[in-house]
Amino acid sequence: MKFEALIARRVAATGQQSFSRLILRIAVAAVALSVAVMICANALIAGFKTEISSKIFGFWGHIHITDTDINRSLLEAYPIRKDQPFYPSLDTVRQVQYLAEEKWFGRKVDRLRQTRGGIRHIQVFAIKPGIIEAGKKSDKEIEGIILKGVGKDFDWEFMDQYIKRGRRLEMPDSAMSREILISQQTANRLQVDTGDSFIVHFVEKGEQLQRRFRVSGVYRTGLEEYDQKFALVDIRQIQRLLGWTEGEVSGFEVFIDDIDDLQPLTEYIYFEQLPNNLYAESIRDKLPEIFDWLDLQDINEVVILSLMVMVAIINMITALMILILERTNMIGILKALGTTNWSIRQIFLYYAAYIIILGLFWGNFIGISLCLLQDKFEFIKLSEENYYLSTAPIALHFWPIFLLNLGTLVVTLLFLVLPSYLVTNISPVKAIRFK
Repeated sequence: MKFEALIARRVAATGQQSFSRLILRIAVAAVALSVAVMICANALIAGFKTEISSKIFGFWGHIHITDTDINRSLLEAYPIRKDQPFYPSLDTVRQVQYLAEEKWFGRKVDRLRQTRGGIRHIQVFAIKPGIIEAGKKSDKEIEGIILKGVGKDFDWEFMDQYIKRGRRLEMPDSAMSREILISQQTANRLQVDTGDSFIVHFVEKGEQLQRRFRVSGVYRTGLEEYDQKFALVDIRQIQRLLGWTEGEVSGFEVFIDDIDDLQPLTEYIYFEQLPNNLYAESIRDKLPEIFDWLDLQDINEVVILSLMVMVAIINMITALMILILERTNMIGILKALGTTNWSIRQIFLYYAAYIIILGLFWGNFIGISLCLLQDKFEFIKLSEENYYLSTAPIALHFWPIFLLNLGTLVVTLLFLVLPSYLVTNISPVKAIRFK
């Protein structure tokens, strides 16, 4: 063991019986509190972004394939042929290679990369806005709604977990289904439940049309602004209302394996798979306002982490200066024995590292424990109308926590190098004289 580390270890052991015990405990508590807050903030923000993104992608898919001539809107109905060369074989695409632009020594270079996953699923959809004629139980006479038509290829894995009452749509081959899956918000506004029926009015080419639907189920995703607008029906109902054939749809929804592959797979589909009359667009580009809002959470995380690191640094600087002044006699003796200023400074830096590591241990214990408790018992509740979630979500990952610990240790020690210069101002003669 190095001389400096050995002395630091002895100082830490004897310090437990002196005034420095209080200083050490305060410093450890400050570091532990900072680390615990950083871990909780990182887990909460990561969980928040993951949960909301998964809801949006689950409801709309990751990539939309539509006609090139339409306005980039979710609501515009413009028919494209269902029998495309890529449908349904697109879901067999696995990892694809792409060129990624990277900075290398200040220069932009293109490097060949490979996606982590591929395309998981592709399904058709059609959209048609309408007006609901509310029943006698409701205080409102009319309600706007947007019907999203889905087919037999619809992946129910996402929606099944959010169906609160009733069941998914049944779409037999022999007849067109008149069932509808509505949101909890729509059910509350119209005062209807599973098994009830209501009429939806449509306007198509100047002609008024109406259809009666029976509620098969009620869902709630927590995406309030979408829940209150959308309902799911048999895609054949939308096709008939629009005057389309069964071979015409509004577009295709594509689901991918890994969200990090969103941009390269969107470009791959557009440039490699689609004919000239079709366009591929990621849902992130289609709904930029929600994802811009999610990206703002990264700024909040940076602010919180920076503040917590500053708290740890300030407390450690104060603790180190007090510990150095308390050990003035020891410093004088070491200097008299020929020990260099740098060696003595290293002793106190080792001592500081011991305090920081102790604080990191307790900070990780407290932070991770709180996150696990929240993940299991969900005691922190949120307003679903404002945050899209009813409880604070948690996403604990090893590497972010490891980097938080490493960064806190390294940055704090670097900031302690300057106050350790206090050792050089201590005269060995004066220090020993007043022992």
